[in-house]
Amino acid sequence: MLYPLVQVSYIVASALFIIGLKEMGRPKTAVRGNLLGASGMLLAVVMTLVWIANGGVSEQAASFWFIGVGVAIGTVVGVILALRVQMTQMPQLVALFNGFGGAASVFVAAAELFSRAGGKAMTNDVLIATAASGIIGAVTFWGSLVAFGKLQELRWMKRPFKVPLQHAVNGGLTLLIVLLVVVMLRTDVIWVHITLYVCVALIASVLGVLLTNPIGGADMPVVIALLNSYSGLAAAATGFVIENSVLIIAGSLVGASGVILTKLMCKAMNRSIVNVLFGVMDAGSSVGNADEIYANVRSTTADDVALILETAQRVVFVPGYGMAVAQAQHAVRNLGKMLEERGTTVEYAIHPVAGRMPGHMNVLLAEADVDYDKLLEMDAINPTMDTCDVAIVIGANDVVNPVAKTDPKSPIAGMPIIDVDRARTVIVIKRSLNPGFAGIPNPLFAADNTMMLYGDGKDAVLEIAAALRDA
Repeated sequence: MLYPLVQVSYIVASALFIIGLKEMGRPKTAVRGNLLGASGMLLAVVMTLVWIANGGVSEQAASFWFIGVGVAIGTVVGVILALRVQMTQMPQLVALFNGFGGAASVFVAAAELFSRAGGKAMTNDVLIATAASGIIGAVTFWGSLVAFGKLQELRWMKRPFKVPLQHAVNGGLTLLIVLLVVVMLRTDVIWVHITLYVCVALIASVLGVLLTNPIGGADMPVVIALLNSYSGLAAAATGFVIENSVLIIAGSLVGASGVILTKLMCKAMNRSIVNVLFGVMDAGSSVGNADEIYANVRSTTADDVALILETAQRVVFVPGYGMAVAQAQHAVRNLGKMLEERGTTVEYAIHPVAGRMPGHMNVLLAEADVDYDKLLEMDAINPTMDTCDVAIVIGANDVVNPVAKTDPKSPIAGMPIIDVDRARTVIVIKRSLNPGFAGIPNPLFAADNTMMLYGDGKDAVLEIAAALRDA
C-alpha cells in the first residue's frame, strides 16, 4: 500500500522541481522557485525514509540510519555554508556543489554494483547506465575540483600544467573507457563488472582533470554551467541504475538547463562549446608589453570624478569580479541613487560572463536592491554606449578589453565585450594595473578618454559619493 503513495509523492516532487525551475527564470519569483524546488526534494527524501522504515527495502534499519545521518550532515554543512560563504566565493561553492553531486553518483552506482555481488548480474541497459554514471560523475567531480582551484586562484592552479599531445591523450583515454565499457557488456560476471567499473571511474577522473586544466580566462563561467549539466546527467543515469523516477527527472532537469545555459553563454561570447573545451588558453600572444601599453595611463581622484559626474546626464556602471571582491555592490547602488536624485540616468551594463559564474553580477546587484530593469545585457547596452557621458568600470577587466576585437591571437579573441571605450569618459576603478583572469594587459586603461582611480572598489565608490555630496 505504501509503494503507490511513494510513487505519487515522487510525481508531486517532480512537479515542484519543474514549477520551481520556471519560477527561478524571473527575478521577482526566483526566491519562491528556490523554495518550491527545495520543498520537492524534502518531500522525496522524507517519503523515501518512510518507505525504508516500513520495510520498503532489505536491511531497512541500516539504510534508514545511513540516510538519516546523511541528511543531518548535509543539513548542518548547508546551513554553515549559507551563513559563512561570502558572495565573492559563490562561484567556488557552485563548483564544489557540482563536483560532490558527481561524486555521489559515482558512489551510488558503485554501491548498486556491489549489492549484486553473489546475486543476479545486471542487464545491459542497467550496465550502460551504471557506466555512464561512473564516467560522467568522475569527470564532473575532478573537473569541478580543478575549476574550484582556478576560481580560488590557488598558486598551483592559476596556470594550466602542460601535457604533451593533450588532445591525443584525451582521445586515447576516451577510447580506452569505451573499450572497457564494451567488455563490461560482454560478460555476466559481477566481479568483472565491479573491477572494470573502478577502472573506468579512475580513467574518467584523470580525463576530468585534463579536460578542465587548460580552460581559463573568461571561459570559466561556461565551464561552471557545463559541469552543472554534467552533474545532472550523472544523477539521471544513477536514477536509471537504482530505478528511482524522481532522481531521473531531477537529473534530467539539471542536465537540460545546464546545457541550455552553456549554449546561451557560448552564443553570447561568440564561441563554440568545442572551442571552449579544446581551445587552449595562451597568455603569451601578441598582446604587447604591459609597460609600453600602460605608458600613458592617467590617474584621477575621487574629487575629480565627482566633478565629472556633476554634469553627466547618463552614467553606466560596468561591474566585474573586482566589485564582488570588494563587496562594493551596496556602495554602487547608493551612488547610483544619489545620481538619480540629481536627474542623471543611471544604468548597469552586465556582461554574460562577468565574474566567475553565470549571473554573478546580477545576483550581487539584486542583493543590493538594484532595480532589475536597470540591469542591461551587453547586446542592449552596446548600441547606445556612444551616448554615455561617463562609464564607471568597477573591477572589470577582460570583459571590457578591446584586444578581444583587435588581436586575433589574443586568448579572448572574438569574445564580445562591453564597448565602454566608446563612452565620452571612462573611469576605471581598480587596485592596480594587474591583468584580469585571462592574464593579458588592457589597452583601455591607457586610452585618451580613460582615467584610473586606484583603490579598493568599495572605498573608492564611497569616496566619490562623499565628494559628490559635498560638491
